[in-house]
Amino acid sequence: MRAVIQRVLQSRVEVEGVTVGAIERGLMVYVGVAAGDSLADGAGLAEKIRFLRVFEDDQGKMNLDVVQAHGAVLAVSAFTVQADARKGRRPSFDAAARGDDARTLYEHLCKSLASEGLVGARGVFGAYMRVYCVNDGPVCILLDSSQSSKA
Repeated sequence: MRAVIQRVLQSRVEVEGVTVGAIERGLMVYVGVAAGDSLADGAGLAEKIRFLRVFEDDQGKMNLDVVQAHGAVLAVSAFTVQADARKGRRPSFDAAARGDDARTLYEHLCKSLASEGLVGARGVFGAYMRVYCVNDGPVCILLDSSQSSKA
């Protein structure tokens, strides 16, 4: 499971012109589920997101996590996060999980984020979405559950 994390001042997602999720200061998280990912991948990624220190403290150092910064999380499913563009000019999405498997793991990640104490919103799985955000920094981090450690 991969996640692209963006620190934002605000973000919202629309489906068919209707806002389905919105946050102010916090983290915009694009989630890509890979074939072979497990519930443990989702839980581990949620914990990593929860404790990722990307917000500045009083000294201007990135020492605060999203909860300490009084932020929220907007999670959006995005199979394109699993793209492989190493060959040719057209990305391959063969690594992305399909259908119900991807939906189950995305939903589990969202529930795991909530259980970590995060106030959050989410997009609509499988829908065509328009995502609007005001990046802060910008700060953009790529997390991959297959490459993560607990520390």
